[in-house]
Amino acid sequence: MANVALYAAYASNMDPEQMASRAPHSPMRGTGWLTGWRLTFGGQGFDGALATVVEDDFEQVFVVIYDVPAFDEKELDAWEGAALGVYRKIRVRVQTLDGDALCWLYVLDDYEGGLPSAHYLGILADAAEAAGAPDDYVKDLRTRPCKSLGD
Repeated sequence: MANVALYAAYASNMDPEQMASRAPHSPMRGTGWLTGWRLTFGGQGFDGALATVVEDDFEQVFVVIYDVPAFDEKELDAWEGAALGVYRKIRVRVQTLDGDALCWLYVLDDYEGGLPSAHYLGILADAAEAAGAPDDYVKDLRTRPCKSLGD
């Protein structure tokens, strides 16, 4: 397939079913770890802070890698609000069992800080679990601090 890029998903797009609906021509290639980065939250979504990654020498983030042709990439850009300036794309190296892979991913174009909703964390944890993330990684997502209903 010509013009296919590798996309590293770390949030709800880790869920293969969700990705199949958003980018139906983008098969899952595998999983890996974004080393030297950590999962965090920032900005403001409809019910709390949004997922992003930031550099951190001592952390790593579980990711799912997809082969994404240009026409599916445009659809993902729309889903992620790239045209609206919510997220922007960067290139990163992901460690896989087959070696490093150069991938692109979305990072929040906003400041780090704020708490996600419990609902949003549940979506991320379910997506990680569906993608085969290690149990301790999923548990960490499910037990992260979150925004209370009254906030």
